[in-house]
Amino acid sequence: MAPKLFVDGLTKKYNSFLALDSISFSLNAGEISILTGLNGSGKTTLLSCITGLIRPTRSEVRIDAFDFYKDEIEYRKRLAFLPDSPRFYIELSAWEHLRFIAMSTKALDGFDQRAEDLLKSLELWHARHHYPHHYSRGMQLKLGLAMVLIHPFEVLLLDEPTSALDQEGLAVLVKTIRQLKNEGVSILMSTHDPQLAQDLGDRHFKISHDKLVEV
Repeated sequence: MAPKLFVDGLTKKYNSFLALDSISFSLNAGEISILTGLNGSGKTTLLSCITGLIRPTRSEVRIDAFDFYKDEIEYRKRLAFLPDSPRFYIELSAWEHLRFIAMSTKALDGFDQRAEDLLKSLELWHARHHYPHHYSRGMQLKLGLAMVLIHPFEVLLLDEPTSALDQEGLAVLVKTIRQLKNEGVSILMSTHDPQLAQDLGDRHFKISHDKLVEV
């Protein structure tokens, strides 16, 4: 099976400190991969390098044939990322956040119904006109997930997405991830939850001493 996401030789240095050393792996379509490692091992750095939030010192990263450095627009169109602490515009409501993202990704067709379905499934419909900075931490994470799901993508990266979710929120997240897998999305999720990793993971990666190994 041809890889959907391909990473080769990803290295990140901060001055003389080597955070990631020649990381290479690939993700297949319709596959959930779990990323583990101790706090500070480099999980968030790796995900941030793949998304372009952090510039690696060197790497080759592509989705299908689209290289991040040569075809950045096409690459980004196919990628979605849910950080552990989603960021919001202070002047936009939850609904306006979704509309802004749909507009910027040219995904406005059917937006109203899609956004309503998403917010209801995440139990945020009642708070759609509220500002996210008034949300609880768990509600902010669920809105972050809605902001990811409002537009199409082929590769999904999630950084500790369960850290502030209650049991109902966790159940919604697990259901959503499994549905995306069935739709052929490639998923890479970092987590410290061994039960979640066991329940969801098709493949398992671990970062240790700046190296990535499949376990």
